[in-house]
Amino acid sequence: MRACTVGMLIGVLALVCPAEILDRIAVTVGDHVITEQQIVKEIRLAAFLNRAQPDLSVASKQAAAEQLIRQDLVRREMESTHYPLPEKSDADPLEKQIIDQYGGESTYTTALATYGLTRSEVHEQLWWQLATLRFIDYRFKPAVHVPAVAIESYYKEQVAKWTAEGQKNIPTLEDSRDSIEQILTAQRVDEALDAWLADTRKQLTIRYRKEAFE
Repeated sequence: MRACTVGMLIGVLALVCPAEILDRIAVTVGDHVITEQQIVKEIRLAAFLNRAQPDLSVASKQAAAEQLIRQDLVRREMESTHYPLPEKSDADPLEKQIIDQYGGESTYTTALATYGLTRSEVHEQLWWQLATLRFIDYRFKPAVHVPAVAIESYYKEQVAKWTAEGQKNIPTLEDSRDSIEQILTAQRVDEALDAWLADTRKQLTIRYRKEAFE
């Protein structure tokens, strides 16, 4: 009986220990933890949404970790400012688009299994992306101002590019003004976000566990 019990115990440990190793801590952001499993899932989700092959290389894991750090910083800001998150159902149209891109429910379900993902995980990812985009606009867009001179300068650059490419029927400045303003506003919002992220990172201790990226 004793030998049998020890054998059973070894078998249980063989099943449990690998799972613990796979889910080891990869990064700590202040008192928050990002695990290796979370990084792998982030890679699989991004690949699934882009209909690409998951890349589990060291560089890809590092990039995914950086993305998760950014998400953590944004989530902290949402919580501290009591930002009202969207309803989960707001992501339904986005999910429908992905299903259509995959050719329907059947092929979508098959693809989920291939990528090792669940439907709820993908829906949660789409919801989080939507919430993040809305928060970024809410948090940074009001402070952005695009002066007329910037719009005119951008337009002149575009006209020079279009002319060099031999494009006909070049739109006027007035016809292009709104679209150019949207482009420049988006650029400035991204710049403001990057500056805020860089400053916020300095306020936290971020540690990487090298072995989790090997």
